[in-house]
Order: sequence, then structure tokens, then C-alpha cells
Amino acid sequence: MNKTYRRWARGFLAVLLAVLALCGGIVYVVDPCLYYRMPEGRLPVFFNERYQAAGMVRNVPADTVLLGTSIVVNYRASWLEELYHSSGLRITIPDGYFSEFDQVVDLLFRVHPPDRILFALDLNTLLRDEGGLTGAMPEYLYNQNPLDDVKYLLNKDSLYYSFYALLAARRGGGQTLDEGFAWDGEALWGKYQALLYYERPPAAGSRTPEDAYLGLAAENLTVMEAWFREHPETEFEVFLSPYSILAWDKAIRLGDLDARLAAVKLACETLAAYPNVRMHAPLFDRDIVTDLSYYCDYIHHSGEAGRRVLEDLREGKLLLRAEDVEKTLAQWREFVLHYDYDGIWDQEFWDRWNAEHDGPPAWYEG
Repeated sequence: MNKTYRRWARGFLAVLLAVLALCGGIVYVVDPCLYYRMPEGRLPVFFNERYQAAGMVRNVPADTVLLGTSIVVNYRASWLEELYHSSGLRITIPDGYFSEFDQVVDLLFRVHPPDRILFALDLNTLLRDEGGLTGAMPEYLYNQNPLDDVKYLLNKDSLYYSFYALLAARRGGGQTLDEGFAWDGEALWGKYQALLYYERPPAAGSRTPEDAYLGLAAENLTVMEAWFREHPETEFEVFLSPYSILAWDKAIRLGDLDARLAAVKLACETLAAYPNVRMHAPLFDRDIVTDLSYYCDYIHHSGEAGRRVLEDLREGKLLLRAEDVEKTLAQWREFVLHYDYDGIWDQEFWDRWNAEHDGPPAWYEG
């Protein structure tokens, strides 16, 4: 009995190891997360930014890197190459936290230190509490420990996406690196679309204290400050992403306009202390912000608007100098406070809305 049992156990172990080796081998060869190499003979299949960003950073060296949330997912690396006359790479972490961007930046400087980083600083990200972090970022793909690569190689999701990538390649699918994760060709853009997905909040009866977000902003800014100090040879072009005028309507109605502007002021003052950093403010670009044809909701703008942002950054048109911060913020505050928000919902909007719906939007008070 003992011999039979040992024989069975050895056989089972051999089969198990063979299956694991086969699964690991498939993942290694196909490499769906682009961790070891970019694919040859087929286009990569993009499915998860947090999992594939590490591979893109490792295997696509670039002199100019654009880093940001989903706000910049419709920007193109080829635009960076054209405008900055250098190799380019776009890395996006949707709804990202500063600790997640920090992992990307740390890996970036370990493997391919860039000459320039363009960081899209979303106002929502600046004010975000790390308490909402989900742990979706796979640390084993970003750290320096090769032993925990087994978490990637022997992973059922990795195996699934290996077959998914092979099937997509067989069907002629996949995307170029330039188009990876971009969705502006699939979305509907325009004023009606932006308004359709904007839930206008009721007007608040009180104001958020002006210093309400300063603690969170300062904590998040310390992450960026470490980048600037540790990599003085790298140019950092930080820009405030251009949320639409609807975002300012929301801020005013929620009563936190001044608190948000105070956080922006803190960011500008903090970044001004570093000689390798320039701050840009597309967030205050009236031509983009008030033109809802660029938006599909109240914050996400199209690739067309993104191209404009990059061109203006390159030319320094949106540069926010330390000595101009207070004046710029005061002028913007006056502009958004006195903007005709109710006029955005014009007769053309209501005609189309009424043709498609049985009643007014849930937030409508008229």
C-alpha cells in the first residue's frame, strides 16, 4: 500500500509540475502583460493599464514620457515625438493615486531614465485620499525582486489573457503602441453628450472651508517633490488637466470652489521651488474649458483637445509662473463665479432631450 501510495503521489506531483511548467511557459512566451518583451510579428493586445504599464516602461525606452490618469489616455505618443523631437511614451493609470504613479516613476528611472516627464496633474487626483486605494496595482511587476515573477507566470488571469492575445492576433486584432488604450474613436463627443452624463448637484447651503483640502494636497505633493529632488537632471512639465466648465459649475454648487483653488495655489507654490519643474495651467484655458464639443462628460476631453494642450505646453503658452499665480487664480475665480451656467442648457439641448426622454433630468429643479 505504501509503495502504491508513494508511486501515486510521485505521479501526481510530476503531472502537477508539468502542468504548472506548461502554464508558466505559455505565459512567458506569449507575455500578455508585455513584461519581458514587446511582441514580434503581431500587435500587442491592451487590456489593463495597471498590469501592462510596467511592461511598457521596461520595454519601450523613451526620452519623453507622458504620465497621467484616463484624462490623457487619448493623447498619442507620436505627438510627443513630433513636438519634442524625441522618442515618446504615454503611460496612463485610470483613476490613479499618487502612490501608484510613484511606482511607475520609480520603475521608469530604474530601467530607462527619461530626459523629460510630462505629468498630467488632475485636480481630483491632487485632492484624493489614499484611503480609497484598492491594491489593484500588481507590485510584483514593478519591484526589483525577480523571484515573485512566479505570481505573473503562474496566474490564471495571465494564462487567460495569453490565450486572449493569441486569439486576437489570429483574428488580426491588437493595437499599435500609439493607439493602445485610446478610446476617443469609440466615444461620442459634444455638448449634448457632456451634458447627458453630467449630474448637476443641488446648490449647497454652505461653503467648504478654504483649507479643507490643503492637508491632502500637501501629502500628495510630497510624492512629486521626491521625484524632483531625486532626479534633478530630468525636466518635469506638470500641467493641470483641463476639466470642462461643468466641473466648475459642480465646484460652485458644492461650495468647494475656494477650497479647490487654494489647493491649486499650494501646488503652484510648492512646484515653483524646484528649478527642474515648470507648471502649466490648461485647467484655466477658456478656449478649451468652455467648448463642450471637446468633451464626452464633465472632465474627459478628446484627443483633439489633448493635441492642443501638448502644443500649448511645448510653446509655453499655458505656463503658470510663481509671480502670476495669485492674479491668475483671482481672475479665474471671477470668471467661473459669473459664468452663465444655466445658459449652457439651451433650447437646442432641451429639444433633443425631450425627444429622447419622457421627463426632465433627475437633478432638474425648474
